Amino acid sequence: MNLTTRPITVTRPSEHVLAELGVRTWPIWTCESSTFPWHYDQKETCYLLAGQVTVRAEGREVTFGEGDLVVFPEGMDCVWEVARPVKKHYKFG
Repeated sequence: MNLTTRPITVTRPSEHVLAELGVRTWPIWTCESSTFPWHYDQKETCYLLAGQVTVRAEGREVTFGEGDLVVFPEGMDCVWEVARPVKKHYKFG
């Protein structure tokens, strides 16, 4: 997977955008501070309610946290470094 053509995207959406996406109806996932590898079998969109994470993939890193909407591309292999415990809404596909 080439991050140049399929990057991790991070935005700070308005409440209006969150409502349009239905983010508040998505499942919630939590994780304590930790570091672990992850593979995305499909695209994931998540909205962080709390926490801070740095994701490393193919020599690049992206840091995001509370209030960020993050989209991970299908097929990506990465390492999550959870600096502050995470609580997020998420949706696959």
